[in-house]
Order: sequence, then C-alpha cells, then structure tokens
Amino acid sequence: MSKSAFYEQFESKEHCFRDVLAQEGGDLIHAVIAAALGGHDHRDRMRRGIRTFVVACYKRSTVARLMLVESVGLSASVEEVRHQLQERFAHMVAEEVRLALLDDAFYANQDPQVFGRAVVGAVNDAVGYFLTHPGADAESLAESLCRIFAP
Repeated sequence: MSKSAFYEQFESKEHCFRDVLAQEGGDLIHAVIAAALGGHDHRDRMRRGIRTFVVACYKRSTVARLMLVESVGLSASVEEVRHQLQERFAHMVAEEVRLALLDDAFYANQDPQVFGRAVVGAVNDAVGYFLTHPGADAESLAESLCRIFAP
C-alpha cells in the first residue's frame, strides 16, 4: 500500500494500530465466547475459554505479541482500546463466576469482578511472557492456567 493510500484510509499509524487491535481483539473475543458456550458447566466453560485464548494467541503469535506486549503503553488511545478489550474478557469471566456462586464451592467465595480481572491479568501476562520467552507450549500453558482458575 502506498503512503498516500494508507493516509486515505487512516488518520495516522496510531489510528491504524487501534483499528487492527480492536478488530483482532474482537475476533478473539468471539472465538473465546463460541468455545466457552460449548461447555457443560462453569469450570468447563472457563477451561474452554482459557484454552481457546491461549491456543489462538500461539497460532497467531505475531498478532498476539502486538496485542499483549507491544501495544502496552504505546499511547492513551491505544491503551483505551486495550482496556476495553480486557474489560470485555473480565466481564465474561465475572458473569460466569456469578452464575457459579450458588452451586460450585470453588467459586462460592470469590468476588466475580476481582476473579475476572485476575484471570485476564494472569492469562494475558503468562501468554505475553511465553510468546517472548519460549519455554511453554500452548497446551501446557493452557492446562496450567486451567488448573489455577478452573480446577
């Protein structure tokens, strides 16, 4: 794409970056939701969501590094997009915990919002770390995270 064609589409490189981040993040959220819906209970839905997120990030590691590592602190407007995406993921987890409060002892004493944020923070950090510091494959990382958050 020529420079002039680029700037006909986008106001700036930052605008392009925000659009890519929002699109890729939105696609990832849809994939996680679709996978989680197939679960038969709260823990299974949580496991399916975590596993889908981790595996998708490993499959598209360049995009995932961009979303989870390289975009951090880039600009206020990029941070806004990142926080919106994280909020959507945290909300999904929190809703699942709210549903589990009454019939699952593991989640019974959890604050749904805190738990949702903890899952998003831990999963994002672990995936970002292992994408930039090889040492865990997608399946073993997903399994480890599932043992923590959906044992």
